Amino acid sequence: MKTRYSVLIILIAGFFWSSCSGKQQEQQQTAQNPVIHADVPDISIIRVDDTYYMSSTTMHMSPGVPIMKSKDLVNWEMVNYAYDTLANNEALRLENGKSAYGKGSWASSLRFQNDTFYVSTFSATSGKTHIYKTRDIENGPWEAITFEPVLHDNSLFFDDDGKIYLIYGGGNIRIAELKEDLSGVKPDGINQVIVPDAGKVASENLMLHAEGSQIIKHNGKYYIFNITWPQGGMRTVVVHRADQITGPYEGKVALQDRGIAQGSIIDTPEGDWYAYMFRDYGSVGRMPYIMPMKWENEWPVLGIDGKVPDTLDIAVQNIGVSGIVTSDDFDGNKLPLAWQWNHNPDDRYWSLTEREGYLRLTNGRIDDNVEQTRNTLTQRTFGPVSSASTLLEAQGMKDGDVAGLVALQKRYGFVGVEMENNSKSIFMVSAETEKPVELETIPLEQDQIWLKIDCDYRNRTDKAWFYYSLNGNDWEKIGEPLQMAYSLPQHFMGYRFGLFSFATKETGGYVDFDYFKISDEITE
Repeated sequence: MKTRYSVLIILIAGFFWSSCSGKQQEQQQTAQNPVIHADVPDISIIRVDDTYYMSSTTMHMSPGVPIMKSKDLVNWEMVNYAYDTLANNEALRLENGKSAYGKGSWASSLRFQNDTFYVSTFSATSGKTHIYKTRDIENGPWEAITFEPVLHDNSLFFDDDGKIYLIYGGGNIRIAELKEDLSGVKPDGINQVIVPDAGKVASENLMLHAEGSQIIKHNGKYYIFNITWPQGGMRTVVVHRADQITGPYEGKVALQDRGIAQGSIIDTPEGDWYAYMFRDYGSVGRMPYIMPMKWENEWPVLGIDGKVPDTLDIAVQNIGVSGIVTSDDFDGNKLPLAWQWNHNPDDRYWSLTEREGYLRLTNGRIDDNVEQTRNTLTQRTFGPVSSASTLLEAQGMKDGDVAGLVALQKRYGFVGVEMENNSKSIFMVSAETEKPVELETIPLEQDQIWLKIDCDYRNRTDKAWFYYSLNGNDWEKIGEPLQMAYSLPQHFMGYRFGLFSFATKETGGYVDFDYFKISDEITE
């Protein structure tokens, strides 16, 4: 499978992280939690020699299943995606009122076996279990294997005897033996429950039964990690172990701290062990935390005295999100890896070459609102605070067209330009009530307009502010602050900055975006 995206260039000249990095070198000599203050959930990690690779969940986004690389377990950079498009159907194309919000592909499993990398995932949207494999995880190409049925939250495992399994399920954790070519469940192979009601080791009264399986083998024993959520409690890590992969398994609670749960454990070349889990943190999403781990009496012991430390005994500077987000001048003919389309793009209606140095979005169909708009180009927002700005050129808009910069989730907000009766206006729309409301409109008598959104996630403030400028220097607030909210199950991810354009009356209009700039500072 061909990947269209170039490798992300980190810390490019003039990028804001250069100054931020200088401050961190003076103030911070050890890593801090969360290691990435952004939406990077459902973590699966492997180590190949001295290099770590991590996969995560981005659900309905395209391309999907991001692959990140690290040399120190703290600082990660984007290197690839497992697929360009998961499937091609109405939900993933945002057609006929359908969408894959909160769906797409979920928790992946990343493995390395016999010089080959494997990613397994699953999707109710495609109705299949998906396995991708490649010899070159950073460059591809990936071979895609799909089969039915959908095996929920599956964890791929290559056993020492050559057999291949998926551990999966919710509540009752199951095992399914795969065919040698991974093309499906082996008809006469092992297929059974191996850990019944796996969450009950945490509580008899559960709000969320065990799911999110990750399996490893250590010193001849099999360990299955899951999350569960006791009623009135928090997301909890449970682990079960057995001498045989089919059991019997015995289990215990492995971690209860601030809801940090679900992920992987990994060892270093020096023999140290760490666990990588995520924490729900409001509208910024699900953030990765790293914690030390040790083995006691053949059980994994996570954290320090049952807690995840905020400061880590890892003597490296933590660059935070700068390896997974980026500013972009749209000067090349490929998009950096930080970008993902909201659902499958229609490649006929976006271009980096029709006008050199600009991203052009052309309206190829009629849409009602930004949530149903195809070819919305997105990146993660991030904390503690983040800002995104762009220069939009609107000379190609047609009557009824709408374009701008959005903070995208179910309760979205955007600032942009609308064309009505051949007159342009700057306007701000809020869907804080889950229905879009136009809060302020200002006549626009020029084709260039600068737009900006600030996000504040400190202490779960979860506010976004919207700005415009007529000259690129003097910013004016517009509309009202948006009270952001993590919407479950509708979107099931942290807020995204997005560039968009859609038509409400006729197709063929377009806008050009000159750049996209991000910052870790906001206007207050």
